[in-house]
Amino acid sequence: KASRAFSLYANIDILRPYFDVEPVQVRARLLESMIPVKMINFPQKIAGELYGPLMLVFTLVAILLHGMKTSDTIIREGTLMGTAIGTCFGYWLGVSSFIYFLAYLCNAQITMVQMLSLLGYGLFGHCITLFVTYNIHFHSLFYVFWLVVGGLSTLRMVAVLVSRTVGHTQRLILCGTLAALHMLFLLYLHFAYHKVVEGILDTLEGPNMPPFQRVARDIPVVSNAVLNTTAKAVALTL
Repeated sequence: KASRAFSLYANIDILRPYFDVEPVQVRARLLESMIPVKMINFPQKIAGELYGPLMLVFTLVAILLHGMKTSDTIIREGTLMGTAIGTCFGYWLGVSSFIYFLAYLCNAQITMVQMLSLLGYGLFGHCITLFVTYNIHFHSLFYVFWLVVGGLSTLRMVAVLVSRTVGHTQRLILCGTLAALHMLFLLYLHFAYHKVVEGILDTLEGPNMPPFQRVARDIPVVSNAVLNTTAKAVALTL
């Protein structure tokens, strides 16, 4: 048991450097994720930590759940939580792996942890845009935030990847793919996510299914005469 506990502690200790970060550093990196870099002649520094990106993914999950509640969607037996977590973590891990694979093909100088950190902090613009537009329902306001806030976070990631990639064709393929996926994901979360979740709920539970409720059953009052008659019938049969 002692050896097992020591090995478990050793495995946890491997992940500790990726989450050992001060709140001041996280705040500074959140602000930096909205400011595109200008110097692309030398590789830009990427924070190799996962605490901030992980908290941003969970924040995006909470914002999606808040958006479903404000859109008058019927919540049935907690199905929305798993859908939101699967969507956010699937995008973060899936797109990070795909872009890392492209970066490997394009000879970009970036590791998987750096890619997870870069894309995770890039979700800060998505959180701001969705939080504002879920509470203020104007499509024109969403398009403004989509272009400005979402565009700034995307330009930040693109600039960092450009600084770490050699060759115009490689830069175009890598950065164009990342920019398209990141901006389209924000459009999907705003316009199509609610409809997709409602379709999943209808498929699982059937269309026009009322919310799950517990209704107390009414127990009929039985008169004494009926009870006496029943008792006499039982006595005669015995």
